[in-house]
Amino acid sequence: MAGEIPDLVATERAGRGKGAARQARRDNLVPGVVYGGGVDALPITIPFNVLTKRLKEGRFLSTLFNLKIDGHDDVRVICRGVQRDVVKDLPTHVDFMRLRRSTKVKLFIPVEFEGEDVSPGIKRGGVLTVVRPEIELWVTAGEIPDHVSVDVSGLDINDAVTISSVTLPEGTRPTIDRDFVIANVSAPSGLRSEEEEAEEGEEVAADEVPTTHDEEAAADEE
Repeated sequence: MAGEIPDLVATERAGRGKGAARQARRDNLVPGVVYGGGVDALPITIPFNVLTKRLKEGRFLSTLFNLKIDGHDDVRVICRGVQRDVVKDLPTHVDFMRLRRSTKVKLFIPVEFEGEDVSPGIKRGGVLTVVRPEIELWVTAGEIPDHVSVDVSGLDINDAVTISSVTLPEGTRPTIDRDFVIANVSAPSGLRSEEEEAEEGEEVAADEVPTTHDEEAAADEE
């Protein structure tokens, strides 16, 4: 499983409708609803400061949560919408969907790199530049991988590894259809300077081709 699924604590909302929702907001709570999973929708509230902190952390809509509500079994959920105040841009309502083990969801899975110690480019002083420390994948809720392994053992300087060359965990696929770079090995600044100097030297040498005696004489006559 992909790391530890974070807990999200909520409270069952006693009332339903706009009146109960407004009262919840006055109490510094954000009203919401949990639906799906073959059971009735459940109205809930989440402390305003807890929800805003989660939202500021980013990727709230693609994070799997373990929802804990007193009097109910814990359930895995994913957010399916956050309504915001049009003026203040603060959350006013949140929707969560219960997940079955077979449900397909989009999640960011961390990348772990292997083979750095034998990479010819890194051995020459190259630097492994990580473009995507996480990859967004379609995964099955009941079989979320811990990570995606990316082998960089064959990378030389200026080489890159793309998603098409990575063996993904079974049952997963990228959310992006095009090929994209995950990491590359860039040249260290010292080596880059030496190569640039060598190229400049070759250009100077080409410009300094000596002229023949006849060419010199023609130049004098001019």
